[in-house]
Formats: sequence, structure tokens, C-alpha cells
Amino acid sequence: MATFLLEVGTEELPASFVASAIAQWKSRIPASLGEQFLSPSSVQVYGTPRRLAVVIEGLPEQQADRQEEVKGPSVQAAYKDGKPTKAAEGFARSRGVSVDDFEVRQTEKGEFVFVTQKIPGRPTTEILTELISQWIFGLEGKRFMRWSDGEHRFSRPIRWLVALWDKDVLPLTIENASDVVTSDRLSRGHRILSPGEISVPSADAYVETLRKAKIEVDPERRRQVIVEQSQEVARSVGGTVSINPGLLEEVVDLVEYPTAVVGQFDAEFLAVPAEVLVMEMESHQRYFPVLKSADSSELLPYFITISNGDPAKSSIIAEGNGRVIRARLSDGRYFFDIDRKQPLEGYLPKLETVTFQEALGSMRAKADRIVAIATQIATQLNVSPSDRTHIQRAALLCKADLVSQMVGEFPELQGVMGEKYARTSGEPEAVAIAISEHYLPKGAGDALPKTLAGQVVGLADRLDTLVGIFSLGMIPSGSSDPFALRRAANAIVNIAWDADLKLNLEQLLEDVIADYGTSTIQDAAGLRSQLREFFLQRIRTLLQDDRQIDYDLVNAVLGEDDPEYAERALQDLLDVRDRALFLQSIRNDGQLNAIYETVNRSTRLAKQGDLDTTTLDPGNLVDPALFEKASEQAFYNALTQLVPKTQTAQRDRNYQTLVDALTEAAPIVANFFDGEDSVLVMADDPNIRRNRLNLLGLLRNHARVLADFGAIVKGSGE
Repeated sequence: MATFLLEVGTEELPASFVASAIAQWKSRIPASLGEQFLSPSSVQVYGTPRRLAVVIEGLPEQQADRQEEVKGPSVQAAYKDGKPTKAAEGFARSRGVSVDDFEVRQTEKGEFVFVTQKIPGRPTTEILTELISQWIFGLEGKRFMRWSDGEHRFSRPIRWLVALWDKDVLPLTIENASDVVTSDRLSRGHRILSPGEISVPSADAYVETLRKAKIEVDPERRRQVIVEQSQEVARSVGGTVSINPGLLEEVVDLVEYPTAVVGQFDAEFLAVPAEVLVMEMESHQRYFPVLKSADSSELLPYFITISNGDPAKSSIIAEGNGRVIRARLSDGRYFFDIDRKQPLEGYLPKLETVTFQEALGSMRAKADRIVAIATQIATQLNVSPSDRTHIQRAALLCKADLVSQMVGEFPELQGVMGEKYARTSGEPEAVAIAISEHYLPKGAGDALPKTLAGQVVGLADRLDTLVGIFSLGMIPSGSSDPFALRRAANAIVNIAWDADLKLNLEQLLEDVIADYGTSTIQDAAGLRSQLREFFLQRIRTLLQDDRQIDYDLVNAVLGEDDPEYAERALQDLLDVRDRALFLQSIRNDGQLNAIYETVNRSTRLAKQGDLDTTTLDPGNLVDPALFEKASEQAFYNALTQLVPKTQTAQRDRNYQTLVDALTEAAPIVANFFDGEDSVLVMADDPNIRRNRLNLLGLLRNHARVLADFGAIVKGSGE
């Protein structure tokens, strides 16, 4: 078995491309080898800013010989009057065999001719020579470029190739018009620490050879070195490093030989909000901040940079980086000081100059709509007068910081700076926090707002966006969702669920659409229908994917083409959550099994009747005088006893009470169906038949308070 090395040397690659290319090669190279019947023992992919490499171990000298079975034309097409046709002869020529080698076999589509051929294995080096160009130029990425005067496109110009089959150079050539790169065993060392060419003696010596030349080709090893060194130098100044995972991933692919260097800035800059300092360090300079301790957000006047230079020059590097970051922090301090010269409310007029969406007006107009929607939500939730005041004030000011100089420089700080400026403007603490929180969650898995004002303003902001953008016909389709409307709808549902907000989304959508007015919305009913369906889809996804509710149980609480359940879900977001979670729990513990058969059977048969789906009391619907069997009277009595229990379950959303009552009734219903005293539901007498169907319909209605049992699929748990 042999080891193969391919190294593609380039000019400096973007860090994002290095990570992407490694991921692509990790999936594509093994797949392409498999297509050639080659199964190496390992495929290791490496990358730095100046190279991509793969080391493939356990390759055979050549493919194994194999037999290939090929299906030809049908017997009817291959032979006429017992002689081969031109179709048969053509197939034989194409496979390099004689018609005498044909085998006739029966298939689902009739008799066909087949040939079985022995395919000799090809040398692996020959196959690799064909695959390598595909591996290199099959990579995908942003902003690929051409170089020289050729047609090849790659992230950056290719400058050298190393291709080794064990110790031997595998001849390869990349011709890009006048620019020709030929493979050999010569790689390149670190630009500063080991400049010039280095000879790789064999494919299996690649990683160690490069390491001696101050190149760490393994990104996982670079990541480990960066974290360990950063922690060490942070401890040397009495702090702990704050490592942003996204920044770490980027820095890993910006260096070939990482060295953590600690630098310092003036302590006076700590008067600027920590969020600003961190943003300056991470976004502009790719520095890691230093905190006082792991459980503190308080910064120390130090930073850590990952150098790709000479470790012996770390002090000089730190001094230079310090000068740069001090200039950046000075800008941040300037913006902070300038922004605070007027109260946050003073920025509202300038919001008129910022367009939310061309057809929907300015951010100032949006702020006014957020106030109106937040007030409607506050009314629904029956909040206290003081909470209402804070909600309305936060709604008015929630977008004001968008026109501050700081947020203009760092859009990621929207809301964060609004909170800071609200405090310096003397706004109540609840208002300041709500301005920051209303942007939460910013993505999947992000924190949710914890204060009532933050929750309500966040809901109002997203409802305004959804109604406004949907009214323009800009509905998400496929992967296209430029206004992040799915994320907005998910956030609305998750905020309500997390905070136990008894939200009537159906009513809110109707009110917000009405407030937009006919000048913006011509088809209010159509828009409401689109938004209802959109939210139902999001609720379904959140229940199944995030809450791990079985798909059929989600169908049971949302209904399958059942407008009653859809309306109920949107009218009470907490109720649909609780019913889904409860159904899953009683499936898991076996309680569902005790009632499933009788309720489901009743539900199916009740469709033969004409009873509505909401009535619970049998009083005026079932006539005991028509009973022929004692099981009917027992069923009737059980339904009468169910009524107060079901009503209690509805009122308190305590569905265990309902399930307990249905469990008690289950043997009685089973006896009605199959016991010694069983009845024929579909009796010949229409009055008796209707009486019995009403009994079943009433039981179904009681169960419908929890879910549509007709949508539940019986599995191992039921």
C-alpha cells in the first residue's frame, strides 16, 4: 500500500476559503476515489493561507480486477429469425465481445441479453493524474479570479505543486496559458522563519517536514496552539482570554505558525462601553479581548493578537498592534462622546431620513407603528399602567440609535448602544433594557428577552415587519428569505412560549392589518390567510424540530385541514404548546395507549353522523328512551360525568384531568363496541343510529379538547 501527497501552493488565500476548501475536499476526495473502486485507509486534508494539501494513505498500486455485468437490448430486438440483428452486433462491438458471449436473462420487463466482462484494474497513479485537476478546479468559493492570460479560475493564483507517490514525484502539469506549474517535491517554508524552498522526501513525511519549516499545516493543531497560548499569555497579565468562536475559526486560517502576543492599551479607554471595545478589537483588528476573570465581563486594558511572524519579535509586534488599537479605540471613544451630547429621543427626527422599505416608509414611521402594535399587545396581556408606559416609551425609542455615529460605524451594536444612550439620557431602566432586548433572539439558539417590555416591543417590531413585507407580496420561498421573515415568526412564537405570554395572534394579525389601512393593503382577507398559514408552518416546525414532538401529534394539535384547530392554535399560542408537549408525554409513559383505541374508533365512526365538533353535554342530543342495551346507558352516564371534568381541563389547561376521565370511560366505551352488551352502531332504525352516533360524536368532542385523535398514528406506544 502507498501514500499519496498533493499540495497546491498559492498566493495568500482568504481564511473563509481555506476552511471551505478543506470541508469540500474531505467529502469529495473520498467519494471520487470510491467511484474508482479505491478505498484508502485514511484521507487527511490540510490547509494554511498559502496551501491546500491532502495526504491519502493505504492506496493500492492499482485497482483490483473486477467483473462488470452489462445489460443489452431485449431478445426481441437482438434476434430476428434466430439470427443476431444489427442492434445485437452493435452492442457486442461496443463492449468488445462476440455475440456468442451473450447471456439471455428474464427481467421484470421481459428477456434481455447480458454480457459479463472482466475489467482489469488500472494503475492508481494513472487514476490520480486524472482526478487531481477535478479536485483542484472543482472547488467552489466566492470571487474566484483568473491570473496570467489563461482561463483557469481559482481563489488565488497557483504557484507550485507537490505530488508524491510515496517517495516518487507524480508528474502533473497545470497549464494556464503562458503560466505553467509542474509538480515536484519542493514546497515552501514560512516566509519569515524558514523562507525559500523545502524538499519533501516522501508523502508520509509531509506534516513533519513542513512543521520543521515552521508551517503547521493541520488547522486543528493550529487551533489548539492558539487557544493554549492565548490562555497562557492572558494569565501572565492577570486575566483570562475571551475567545469568540467565529473569530477563532477565522484566525486559525490567517496564520501558518501561530504565536499569541499580548498587547496593551491605555486604561482610560475602559470608560467606553465594553461592547464597543470588544467590537473594535474583534471586528477591525482580529484581536482577542482580555477579561478580569472567566465569570466577569469586565475588561482589562490588554488584548491578544495571533502573530504569523517571528516569536522573538513579539514585543515589537505588540507595540505596533498597540498603536493601531489605540487609534481605533480613540475613534470609538469619540463616537461615544459625540452621541451622548443629545438625549436618545433627539435622534427620532433623523429616523425620517432612514428608509425601512421603500413602500413602507421610514424608520420613524416604523417606530410609530411599533408603538401602536406594542400598545395592542399590552392591552391583550392586561399589563399594569407602569409597564404599559415603559413598553410605549421603549417602542418609540427602540430604533433611535440606528442614526447614532457609533451604530453607523458598528451596525452590530444596534440596540446595545440604544440601551447605553437611554441610561445616559435618564430613561427608566426598564426602557433601556427593552431597547437592547427587543432585538433578541438574533438567531437560532440565541437568548430570548427576559423583561416584559423587551418581549412586547420585540413582538411588535417583528409583527410590523411581517405584515408590511407580506403585504408587498415578498413571501419567503425555498431558501430565499431576504427579510428573515421565518426567523421573525419563529422569534414571535418562541418569545411567547418562553415568557408564557397568553397571546392571541389571530386577533393581533387582524388588528395590525387593519391599522396599515387600505392604502397599503388592498386584500386584507388574503393577507391574513397567508400570514395565518405562515405562522402555522412555523409552529409546526418549532414543535417538531425544537421540541421533538412526533409529527402525528403535531398534526393532532394543529389539525389536518381542520380550521378549528388552526384557529385555536393561533388564538392561544401557549395552549397549542402545552397540548403538544402533554400528548408527547402521555405517549412516552403509555397513558395514550389506554385511551387511543376507543377514542380513535369513536372519532372514525362519528364522521358518519351530523353532530358538530364542539358540543359536550349529551342532554338534548341523546334520548335514553331509544336505548336498547345497558351499554348505551352506561356510555351516556360516562359522558354526563365527563362534562365538568372536560370543562375544568379547558379552563385550567390541565389536560391530565381530561385524560384521566377518558381513561375511566375507556372500558365502558369498549363494552359498547365489543362487549357482551355491545350494539350495532349503524342500526337500521335511523333514530337509534343517530342516537348512537351522537354518543360517539360527544366522546370525540371531549377528546378534541385535547387533540384530533383521528390524526394520531398508532405506533409501538399505542
